[in-house]
Amino acid sequence: MATKVSRQPQHNHCRGSKKAKSDEELRKNAFTVKANQRGASVGKPPKAGAYEPKDCGSTEFKRCYKRGDFPIALEHDTKGNKIAWKVEIEKLDYHHYLPLFFDGLRETEHPCEFFARQGVHDMLEHGGQKILPVIPQLIIPIKRSLNTRKPGVVCTTLKILQHLVVSGNLVGEALVPYYRQILPILNTFKNKNINSGDGIDYSQQKRENLGDLIQETLEEFERQGGEDAFINIKYMVPTYESCQLN
Repeated sequence: MATKVSRQPQHNHCRGSKKAKSDEELRKNAFTVKANQRGASVGKPPKAGAYEPKDCGSTEFKRCYKRGDFPIALEHDTKGNKIAWKVEIEKLDYHHYLPLFFDGLRETEHPCEFFARQGVHDMLEHGGQKILPVIPQLIIPIKRSLNTRKPGVVCTTLKILQHLVVSGNLVGEALVPYYRQILPILNTFKNKNINSGDGIDYSQQKRENLGDLIQETLEEFERQGGEDAFINIKYMVPTYESCQLN
């Protein structure tokens, strides 16, 4: 006698999962041929992330500081913190130390952030003729700091750049060939002010308004960069207008 085989009812979960998978694929393929198919559910394109902060990773400055390679110590006085240099700044090997301190501008934690920022200012103040030959070594650290897109780091770097171009003869002109590496981020953030509401007076007082600092920096580049500065700035930052009187 033949045994009857009962047929189990077929479920539609496989069919449903295939449909869900198909819909998901369509949503992930915006701006493609599939996006034009009937019933396609295409989501919004992802953000470009032009203003999103980037992880800077560990810096060589931080590693050297932890090893105790720098002749510096933290000193307190009535005006606040300052660096106590264990050797005369003028006698430092600028080819070795200045690029390292510029690399530290990406740091955001104390005390590395303070030592790097104040150390650069101190070395630029006392460097004189030692600064100009080191310019090519500073470009990559400057670019990395700007590319973090972190408002605090970018503001600090812009203030350093303003100090750098007036730190010695021909330094401003020596930076002109490197505008293509330095200025793209400035062009991106040029019109991005952080002022809002009660923050207006505070940000202006602390010189932390990104748009204003970028404008100041570009004007200083033009004043110190010689006759070729403006046209090179204009090429990289099309909305910039000359600060020089006609």
